[in-house]
Amino acid sequence: MAKVNVKICMGTTCFVMGASQLQDVIDIAKRRYGDDVEVEGCPCLELCSKNSEYSKAPFVKIDNVVISEATIDKVLQEIDRKLKNGK
Repeated sequence: MAKVNVKICMGTTCFVMGASQLQDVIDIAKRRYGDDVEVEGCPCLELCSKNSEYSKAPFVKIDNVVISEATIDKVLQEIDRKLKNGK
């Protein structure tokens, strides 16, 4: 099975809107999923500036799925779904 890749936007808007708390996903994912999941922060996903559909920060991208108004629970639920369904 391929790894699930998680990118947490750490751009200014996302950081202010809650991405700072999402950094906990890095530790949680390592404990819960081991090497099946790779989590990293990135400078900016540039989602809020491209499309009004993505106007609700913070953003997390899990493989090709974008989560707006991301929370730790939303991110973990999507990771669980992807792992259960084999991506």
